[in-house]
Amino acid sequence: MKTMEVKETKWEELSISNDFLFGKVMQDAELCKELLQRILPDLDIDHIEYPELQKTIKEDFDAKGVRLDVYVNDGKDTVYDIEMQAVTSKCLPRRSRYYQSMIDLQLVDKGQDYDTLNNSYIIFICLSELFRKGRYKYTFENVCKEDSEVMLNDGAKKIFLNGEGKTGKVSEELKAFLEYVSGRSSEDRFVKKLEHAVEKAKKNREWRHEYMTLLMRDRENQRIGKEIGKEIGKEIGKEIGKIYGAISVYKDLKFSEEEIITKLQTKFDLTEEEASQYLEEVE
Repeated sequence: MKTMEVKETKWEELSISNDFLFGKVMQDAELCKELLQRILPDLDIDHIEYPELQKTIKEDFDAKGVRLDVYVNDGKDTVYDIEMQAVTSKCLPRRSRYYQSMIDLQLVDKGQDYDTLNNSYIIFICLSELFRKGRYKYTFENVCKEDSEVMLNDGAKKIFLNGEGKTGKVSEELKAFLEYVSGRSSEDRFVKKLEHAVEKAKKNREWRHEYMTLLMRDRENQRIGKEIGKEIGKEIGKEIGKIYGAISVYKDLKFSEEEIITKLQTKFDLTEEEASQYLEEVE
């Protein structure tokens, strides 16, 4: 499940790049619509609708859940998922793939035809570079590798915006937004509206309480994780100590390396490579 990217930052110091605050600000339909229009200038987005605020998707009991920052549709059979990504990770492309699959599962009811699937855009707003090409915007859709003129036309597009971008044909308006997200000042009209919306959001006591609750939950999860890690570490340490002890005994008994490796594999359920590595460490 995607966790809130909440760090040890005071509520009053949050910026638009915090995914929690971004999701709250984007509950303003006009702001969300204008942002989408800047990202996708070729589309004519008349209005947007919110199927759910901060939508959470979990198709099966044992499936990995997904919490979407901003999930909207335009009433014209197109859905948009916008994710604020303060920390750029190399796993984002695969996360976008997973988000796409989970969204598709929600869009098609059992027994419906596949052609009822909505067109979709998954948009990651990244503060830093992911693809090392310096572009402001990277748009992906399925194209035939053998013939780039052949499109799959599956209706799915993925966009990664780069707050550190320097090249590429995008509007000055989109550049201004990316500069603002990255913490740089701008006199852009839309940016000023966002700044006002952020300050207004910080005065919302209910949202502040929700944020603080998430922070406390995150701290508790980290504490529990550390405690579990320590216990696991102790058990691993004990097991390794037993392995080293067994190697010393086998050496005293003048067993050959091959015999020691075989015995380690049997006694400690190790692969031959693992057993050999332990033996090398003792030597």
